[in-house]
Amino acid sequence: MYLHLTDTGSASEMLGHPIRDRMNAWFFRAMDGYVHRKYRHIKRELFGGLPRTVLEIGPGDGGNFRYLDAGTHVIAVEPNVHMHANLRAAAARHRVTVDVRAAVAERLPVPDGSVDAVISSLVLCTVTDPERALAEVRRVLRPDGRFWCVEHVAAPEGSWVARVQRLVKRPWRWFFEGCDTQRDVAELLRDAGFAAVEITPFTLRTVFLPIRPQIAAVAVR
Repeated sequence: MYLHLTDTGSASEMLGHPIRDRMNAWFFRAMDGYVHRKYRHIKRELFGGLPRTVLEIGPGDGGNFRYLDAGTHVIAVEPNVHMHANLRAAAARHRVTVDVRAAVAERLPVPDGSVDAVISSLVLCTVTDPERALAEVRRVLRPDGRFWCVEHVAAPEGSWVARVQRLVKRPWRWFFEGCDTQRDVAELLRDAGFAAVEITPFTLRTVFLPIRPQIAAVAVR
């Protein structure tokens, strides 16, 4: 989960919506069980066995904590402050420790080359400047560090899903805080300067039709 922000990145410069931010915090908490049922097999494989310290971009309500090993320390970069209480509660539930930071993907609040693992889930569709966000991921990763992500992507042009994505693009973008239903995340990853990128396309069987085309990806610094 992520917030529609300025591209400057500091917490004081965030342009959150006073009603929508709370609404999304409630929505994602209510949808936690549904999201887990839909993604559990993919995320268990993707996020299982990660290093003991992980930076997560846009963790929302902490739904990914259940896939991490007990004792993992998570640096949680989440600009929506209404999510923070849920993040701490999820950390306690899933026996991970969490350092919650109100910051944005375009300016990650950690030093260069300081982490071995960065993860995100349905975030690159939403950040204001995805190229800059990926450059930040590369900056904070140590050599041979990895970025694991699950993202929805643009459907093939001319498909019925592509038509649905185009039809709902503007209201979807407003409700989900900047989420772009037609962003080519796979291409962004390939162009971001990583040493290697492995992308696995899949179709999510969900009632949320615009996000059915998805990818699971691993990028190596």
